[in-house]
Amino acid sequence: MERTFAIIKPDAVAAGHSGAILQRIETAGFAVVAMRLTRLSKSDAEGFYAVHRERPFFDALTTFMSSGPAVVLALSAPEAISKWRTLMGATDPANADEGTMRRDFGTSIDRNATHGSDAPETAAFELSYFFRGLELV
Repeated sequence: MERTFAIIKPDAVAAGHSGAILQRIETAGFAVVAMRLTRLSKSDAEGFYAVHRERPFFDALTTFMSSGPAVVLALSAPEAISKWRTLMGATDPANADEGTMRRDFGTSIDRNATHGSDAPETAAFELSYFFRGLELV
């Protein structure tokens, strides 16, 4: 079993898609081992996305991610990282496969409904950023 980190982003929460996304997560065979509704401060978002600090989209990304509530999740499944990334779909919803989260719930490359870790090292950092070890079931 592998763990990965996921976010239901503020756009999807505001649009009322959290329940549908959670249902798809469980239907796909993931176990939710931790979950919390939170609102990131601008500083929290900047820390989380620090790897992108020099990118031109950093300010817009961190402003968006701190614009409203988001659901943060720790997911467990065999090959969870690649499985979640496949379920999410391409970053740009217009390029995402039919039936993926981003295709069905995202509206643009900037408002693409979900986030997921891209590697074991990233998952370890992201999980620890939001959850203490005791919070993970």
